[in-house]
Amino acid sequence: MAIEICVKAAAGAPDVLGDCPFCQRVVMTLEEKKVPYSTHLINLESKPEWFVEVNPEGKVPVIKIDDEKWISDSDVIVGLIEDKYPEPSLSTPPELTSVGSKIFPKFVAFLKSKDENDGTEQALLDELKALDEHLKSNGPYINGDKITAVDLGLAPKLYHLKVALGHFKKWTVPESLAHVHNYIKSLFSLPSFEKTKPPKEEYVIAGWAPKVNA
Repeated sequence: MAIEICVKAAAGAPDVLGDCPFCQRVVMTLEEKKVPYSTHLINLESKPEWFVEVNPEGKVPVIKIDDEKWISDSDVIVGLIEDKYPEPSLSTPPELTSVGSKIFPKFVAFLKSKDENDGTEQALLDELKALDEHLKSNGPYINGDKITAVDLGLAPKLYHLKVALGHFKKWTVPESLAHVHNYIKSLFSLPSFEKTKPPKEEYVIAGWAPKVNA
């Protein structure tokens, strides 16, 4: 099978992998399954005509397998990859698919917050504490010793959380959440993560800067 994937190019660096956590999730999935693929870096500020023609919504990631139509939405794409390439399995037990799912929106709310007392920091902490409790009982990954799709979805989001909150808020995950810290360390050391993360933290910072200052 031939796979092509369109992912975000870095802001100000169109030849460099960008900072989209949803794109990284899909490419990590392909890497974990050792599936060959070719990558198109898309400058979202100046999208190529061919890309807009095949994908009028203009969103990334999109993927094409064996000259079939382009497919969008990272959830759909990851499911499709799992169906077509079942080994090694990355499927997550249904009862665990939502673990950590509220962390990213809570992170974004806290990042954009201008009011220290609006509860957004506590809301994020509550979600991280819930993840810590889950990992304490079930770790080191969401489904025990085995990495699954839910981990690959969380890894890029936790990276954005770490980089963006560290830069804009001088905020870090509390040391008391030891299981979350170990989890993050494990995810960030995966070869699939190392290969697919934005090559510089500056690209993540640039990606969030307009939203923070807006």
